[in-house]
Amino acid sequence: MNDVLTLRDLEAWSYPGTALAVLGHPIGHSLSPPMHNAALAALAREDPAWGGWRYFRFEVPPDELPRSLELLRARHFHGINLTVPHKVIAFGLMAEIDDAARPVGAVNTLRASPRGWHGFNTDGYGLSSALRAALGLELAGATVVLLGAGGAARGAAVECLQRGCAALWIVNRTAARLEALLAVVRPLAGDIPVHGLVAAGRQGDLASVGPGAILINATSAGLRGSDTAPIDLAALPRPAGVYDMIYNPARTPLLRDAAALGLPCANGLSMLVHQGAKALEIWTGIPAARTAPFMQQAAEGADRN
Repeated sequence: MNDVLTLRDLEAWSYPGTALAVLGHPIGHSLSPPMHNAALAALAREDPAWGGWRYFRFEVPPDELPRSLELLRARHFHGINLTVPHKVIAFGLMAEIDDAARPVGAVNTLRASPRGWHGFNTDGYGLSSALRAALGLELAGATVVLLGAGGAARGAAVECLQRGCAALWIVNRTAARLEALLAVVRPLAGDIPVHGLVAAGRQGDLASVGPGAILINATSAGLRGSDTAPIDLAALPRPAGVYDMIYNPARTPLLRDAAALGLPCANGLSMLVHQGAKALEIWTGIPAARTAPFMQQAAEGADRN
């Protein structure tokens, strides 16, 4: 069940039960199959009706995504997850877009409908649920310092604003991408102050943030062993918690710095779990809170190498 499949496998596809899948490039490292299949197995132990549900993974390069989505629907797949680099590409291929996904401009969860694929984005739910579960923190009423200005940061920024944060600081290394993200999120902010800061050479400006903020890393800094932390935590008045969306490696330079300063901190595994549980809710109607514990246990036990 953990085999990596391809478009060729999909063209010859035959499965008698209800099929779900994740598409990505690369996809071999994905923890979604063990997470979802563990949850489905747990549901099947309670109700045999879930026994025919299975979750697969497909290696799909970007140029094969349109054809793959057509075939997946023709082969009667019920639901699809999308990971890098497909979330933004697929947005324009949807027959329907969930209202909450529109401001993000990306979809990570698809559900088959009579008209085609209905696109959702569960990353925001995953982030807010992870902050609550892992650090006991709520976005509502909090000052948030968000590192990065890419797709992950955009989803996080939209979630912070939709949850009613008190203020949002977006910190990025380059001004152009920062301004592009600010142009997208400021119209969504209403009365919520949104500040932009170019990190290089100006981290001292973060002193005006004040203590008690939630710091969220939405950059890729920390994925490689040679990476340094994306920010000097000593330049930030003591935050309430530090959350790194990266889950592999489990201990990034940012999280090591946070631990050394005695700050509450967590990696992105909990976000992966909660966005996955929300996706399963969209497909099955089973509340995410019911399946998240099974997914968490499977994710913690999976090989991340």
